[in-house]
Amino acid sequence: MGAAGDEKATSAVVGAAAEGEAAVDSKDLQQQSKALDKLTDHVEDRQLDSSRVQSAMAALASSKEADWNAMRLREKELAAVKINPTDVEIIANELELDKKIAERTLREHKGDAVAAVRSLLH
Repeated sequence: MGAAGDEKATSAVVGAAAEGEAAVDSKDLQQQSKALDKLTDHVEDRQLDSSRVQSAMAALASSKEADWNAMRLREKELAAVKINPTDVEIIANELELDKKIAERTLREHKGDAVAAVRSLLH
């Protein structure tokens, strides 16, 4: 073989080695690509989870605000009910209750002392 034959043999060996490296590089790139996909999937899942948490927190906040507004409205309605202070005294003394509980129960029953006492006894 001469110098030309040696060059052909060397180029064939180098070419085969390059193809082998290309195959190795290709496999390595595929593995890296899969690893990157897994990582981005994990990040996307986390982003979805955080958006779910944010929407849940917003729903809780609006629900809490709605509950607070409903409670304030209920307290205003109860404060507007006219009650007899003597009824509060009688209920508190006879049932041995705090006057605030007797007053609240009386207001909840729109000043009806009989209904308030029945409610407290049941």
